[in-house]
Amino acid sequence: MTNILILGGDGYLGWPTAMYLSQKGYEVTVVDNYFRRKCCLELNIEALYQNFNLVERAKIWYELTGKEIKVVLGDLREPEIMHSLFNGKVNYSWCIDLKYKGVPESVIHYAEQPSAPYSLISQGNSEFTLTNNLKVTHNLIWSVKEFSKETHIIKLGTMGEYGTPNIDIEEGWLDINHKGRSHKFLYPRQAGSIYHTSKIMDTDLLWYAVRMWGITVTDLMQGPVYGYKTEESEIDERLNTIFNYDDIFGTVINRFVVQAVSGIPLTVYGKGGQTRGYLNINDTLQCIHQAIKVPAKKGDLRIFNQIMETFTVNEIAEKISSVGTKIGYDVKVNSIENPRKELESHYYNPTYQGLIDIGVKPHYLDEKAIKDLFQTVEKYKNNIRKDSILPRVKW
Repeated sequence: MTNILILGGDGYLGWPTAMYLSQKGYEVTVVDNYFRRKCCLELNIEALYQNFNLVERAKIWYELTGKEIKVVLGDLREPEIMHSLFNGKVNYSWCIDLKYKGVPESVIHYAEQPSAPYSLISQGNSEFTLTNNLKVTHNLIWSVKEFSKETHIIKLGTMGEYGTPNIDIEEGWLDINHKGRSHKFLYPRQAGSIYHTSKIMDTDLLWYAVRMWGITVTDLMQGPVYGYKTEESEIDERLNTIFNYDDIFGTVINRFVVQAVSGIPLTVYGKGGQTRGYLNINDTLQCIHQAIKVPAKKGDLRIFNQIMETFTVNEIAEKISSVGTKIGYDVKVNSIENPRKELESHYYNPTYQGLIDIGVKPHYLDEKAIKDLFQTVEKYKNNIRKDSILPRVKW
């Protein structure tokens, strides 16, 4: 069985990815330091429902399926902890079979501070975002270089690296003709937050490691994700992933549905013409799996734009409002002052064919998908903290 390592395995995407790959027969090890859980406590924000910790969820998964997800609790900013995952000196926090399975064939790298608003709360938050994200990526490429150059790194990037250029966004690369000569370059990046800047630096680190050390990398430029329900989580609700709806970690579609259910007008920032690419959480799992099955070529930095469709914020608000009204909610939409420095009306035409070409079958933001979100939020309606929804961070 293929040995898979997931960095950031307690997160919104990390835990569903672990279950998905385990169910498909992979040997899965997850690593986390509970940053997001600790951060939510420090910022006084809560998820829609409580989640069992990583060890407990791994135990529940084993009891229900007979499949093991090994757990390592540790801070991947520390080089020796990252090295241990590749050199056989790993200290498992929970596992059934203590035998080291050898170096991973693929590493899924989610282990970063994932929030643009968080990165701009203060200078301290900004510094943490840079040092955490870059140290983890730096430790990963050195570990692969030293112990396992055949390992395929699958890194979660972000479409936010590109910004909103006035030309089409290609999948990571751009062919340039200049004064009669041509060359292929990484597509120009222009981040709108310190978080997104850290992701650009990640891509640069990976490109360096590919060019100089022959490491193989797939960098997935992901758009905002929505949903929480996967085939694996439906086995038992104790396996659910985290569902944030707050202004720091909550993505816009999940947050809008919570606002609709709790009677808060949907908060459209500024003119609402900001256009982004979106995908269902189940498509994130598909994309990771297909990237494992169809790996990048050795010594290649392969980049995919990981989105399935694009919408303006106004279009998303209209979709949520329409479905909410049909099922009995009085959904209002309010335009508020934009807390972010960004273009509110712009050209946006990204290419996103690569993942479909290797076998991903998209889910779309249709009425059923939105109704499913409403049903989930309705179930936990009494848990909603209205004071953590509206934006508190400005930049």
